[in-house]
Amino acid sequence: MKNSKGFNLVSVIIIICISSIVSGITTGIIATNSYKSSTGLSYNDILNDQELNDFLEVYSSILSNYYEDVNKEEMLDTAVDAMLNYLGDTYTSYLNSDEREALEERLKGTYEGIGIRIINTTIDSIVADSPAEEAGLQAGDVIVSVNGNDVTDKSGDEISILIKNSDNNTVNLVINRNGTELSFDLKIASDLISPAINYKMIDNTIGYLQIELFSKTLSIQVEKAISDLKNQGMAKLIIDLRDNTGGYLESAEATANIFLEKGKLIYSLEDKEKTTDYYDESEESTNFPIVILLNSTSASASEILAAALKDSYGAVFVGEKSYGKGKVQQTYQLSDGSMAKLTSAKWLRPNGQCIDGIGLIPDYESSLIINTNETGEAEIIDNQLNKAIEVIGTM
Repeated sequence: MKNSKGFNLVSVIIIICISSIVSGITTGIIATNSYKSSTGLSYNDILNDQELNDFLEVYSSILSNYYEDVNKEEMLDTAVDAMLNYLGDTYTSYLNSDEREALEERLKGTYEGIGIRIINTTIDSIVADSPAEEAGLQAGDVIVSVNGNDVTDKSGDEISILIKNSDNNTVNLVINRNGTELSFDLKIASDLISPAINYKMIDNTIGYLQIELFSKTLSIQVEKAISDLKNQGMAKLIIDLRDNTGGYLESAEATANIFLEKGKLIYSLEDKEKTTDYYDESEESTNFPIVILLNSTSASASEILAAALKDSYGAVFVGEKSYGKGKVQQTYQLSDGSMAKLTSAKWLRPNGQCIDGIGLIPDYESSLIINTNETGEAEIIDNQLNKAIEVIGTM
């Protein structure tokens, strides 16, 4: 009888099973050691982090042993917030899902709402052709309640969230106008355009461009405005960045590209490892004189654009010293819809200076003049704009 070569069926099955187990274990080891999070940490790093294991032990003990029910989501939100607060950085912060949605909606260029801009509880401006304008709301109205809920201690973002979350796409606002309370019922629009700019001709040669927010669509709006102003005969431009607290860094860069010559430095980012320079790579540019209006709340992306136009273009500053935000943040959206904002770098103006805590210093200082008329109402004389017109007239 011949001896059979190879393996019988049972042996083959056993070999396959053993190979599968070994392959699975090997694959698991490789995956565990090679996987890296978005921050570069591997699972192995995380598993060997004793402090993190201590945190997880406390977390597990709370869930298992605390005498009352625990809301895991709220507890972990508090933990994340505490970690960010520990850093002691003004601009590093935690936003819950509602706050994140409000921020992203404000910056994306379109939004759902009634067409008002709110600072604290006061309506700062009304969007043209919006439900707010049609209903008769006015800038300066102070919002007292939303759908019967008192909002006198709420922030502008919190009030916006209440409006957006109204039932049946309608909202009731009670406002205080010069001491008289008025009630308004408004329909909420789902696709309002959020204009980031206002522009006009001041005289036959001077154009005026006010930038309110560095939204995703800003550079497109600015490009169209510049083209329109040129067609109207603009030879000089005043850019108003007063009260502009910033927005997307990319929008400031894209807007600077409209004005600067190709190859000019816009800004630099300095993180813990290196400094990276960002230059104008576009073919378009302008050559007319520019005066930039600044005040104490011109911040962040506003300062990046202003510094780029000052150092790499020759623009002139008029007004007040700017806020002085010389840091940039990265955002991390968490699984529950919340967001962490973490300062990741300092930005440097083209001359190499970091303005954090310093601000941009005006070439010509000027302040608003506020008078009180016979009825007790405040009248603002825009002496800053008047000064900008005077300065640009000599350029």
